[in-house]
Amino acid sequence: MSIRALIAEDEPILAATLARMLARLWPGLELLGSAPNGVAAVEQALATRPDVLFMDIRMPGQTGIEAAEELAERWDGPAPFPHVVFVTAYDDYAVQAFEQAAADYVLKPVNEARLARTVERLQALLGSRAPQADPLADLVERLQSLMPVATAPARLDIVRAAVGNTVRMIPVPDVVFFQATDKYVNVATAESEALIRVPLRELLAQLDPARFRQINRSTVVNMACVASAARDETGKVTLRLRNRPEQPKVSPVYAHLFRQM
Repeated sequence: MSIRALIAEDEPILAATLARMLARLWPGLELLGSAPNGVAAVEQALATRPDVLFMDIRMPGQTGIEAAEELAERWDGPAPFPHVVFVTAYDDYAVQAFEQAAADYVLKPVNEARLARTVERLQALLGSRAPQADPLADLVERLQSLMPVATAPARLDIVRAAVGNTVRMIPVPDVVFFQATDKYVNVATAESEALIRVPLRELLAQLDPARFRQINRSTVVNMACVASAARDETGKVTLRLRNRPEQPKVSPVYAHLFRQM
């Protein structure tokens, strides 16, 4: 059975160069084309179900990391999740931090000798058909830790939310979860809800990471308010919250947060 690969790269010349190198190094590989950004990569991957996905990290609209997270959330059916190879401009010293992950990376500008090692690794992984949920989560977490960020903002203690003509002062420890909805973020406590106009990613940077964790693209939960985590026969995780009726789904990228200790 042939192995199929999809390239996600917003620079057409770089995408074509990578495709030519792969054609020389892996003659039996079937290339499914190139997606020009992360959003298109997700849709094309869901439509074509590739075995391998070469994903540029820096793309307009949606980064490769965000696209991999979304793809993991939306992937279903019998086909195994693709082996993700991130294409990155990070220096070697940073890349060494995640070189041992099951998925791989290619450093820009793409070096054919390095790409040959990636091909060998992919062929071994595809031969073993190893499960990919945890390795993907591991690589995504490592990449996120390496992404350059601005100076960390001060820790958030109070959320100020307008309710009609009143501004509510909500202590952060009282929040059960934050959930992005269109242009707003819903702040849910045990007794009530309120909307704020702060992007979820910006809000997450101000929260205590020991208490608040992202569980999917749109939801951040207070881990102290999680009563239990149930895994179904397909491996998908659903949370039961204290003092709230919602049962949020956990993306496969974050499912490792709820493994038994």
